[in-house]
Amino acid sequence: MKPQVEKIILAPMEGVADELMRHLLTSLNSYDFCVTEFVRVVDALFPESVFRKICPELDHGCRTKSGTPLRMQLLGQEPDWMAENANRALSMGSHGIDVNFGCPAKTVNKSRGGAVLLNEPEKIYQIMAKIRSAIGAEATLSAKIRLGFTDASKLDEIVSAIQSANVNQLTIHARTKQDGYRPPAYWHFIAQVRKKYNIEIFANGEVWSRDDAKNCITESQTPNLMLGRGALALPNLANVIKFDEAPMSWSEVSGLLIHYSSLELQGDKSFYFSSRLKQWLRYLKLQYPQADSLFNAIKTLKNKDEILRQIDMLA
Repeated sequence: MKPQVEKIILAPMEGVADELMRHLLTSLNSYDFCVTEFVRVVDALFPESVFRKICPELDHGCRTKSGTPLRMQLLGQEPDWMAENANRALSMGSHGIDVNFGCPAKTVNKSRGGAVLLNEPEKIYQIMAKIRSAIGAEATLSAKIRLGFTDASKLDEIVSAIQSANVNQLTIHARTKQDGYRPPAYWHFIAQVRKKYNIEIFANGEVWSRDDAKNCITESQTPNLMLGRGALALPNLANVIKFDEAPMSWSEVSGLLIHYSSLELQGDKSFYFSSRLKQWLRYLKLQYPQADSLFNAIKTLKNKDEILRQIDMLA
């Protein structure tokens, strides 16, 4: 039975889902929109160049080359500065504003950003309400959270704060900050929230296959999904879920790697080509054992031509 999915969005995976990866994945899948990597806001209004660095697509209608709309994500703890930067991102063409309250990184949490704010629902309300006031009632405002910091005891209060600030959409990663990325994901907590609050909710966490998507939709009671690491492990996962498309074969993935390599080499980000490719292979090997062989073949290589030869040999 086909999962009754309505919307699928691509997650804002820091250090992974950059312009090239967004281009690649949205060319393969029918995503409803993507969320960018976050802009870390502290105590300043950033110049437009900072937003363009994170989202070069701003110069092209804030859409990927395949036409998928992008939404800028902000991370920070000062309501006024968050609001000013949100207004700037929106004025540059972002398709709404997303705010990250889910990042588990220690460096971010130590400076009172990301998931640590899940301990302060009132602060979350202040941030979101200030942004809403700055960008106006018509702009789409969304947030991404986890179930809580150490447990889910404040989840109801967090969601209440977010809805009270007139937020349109909410993505819930169904784990706490303390859980990190360890399975399982606790999708049933999302169902509890969805029954109580009138806000569009997206479920996130541990969706690696069509069966996972079906189970997530059933347990979370929301037809909307955000795909993160699963989208990297199976590049056409969104279409597998939405349209019952066959999972890509290793032969197809090999061709995709060669295409990705050509995109990297043509772009001005080619200096980190080898590290990004190796990072992607760490996810691909979760679905394809051949990716593990390729990773082992290139893990000590830095020369681009040598890496491309290995891809050709193992394709």
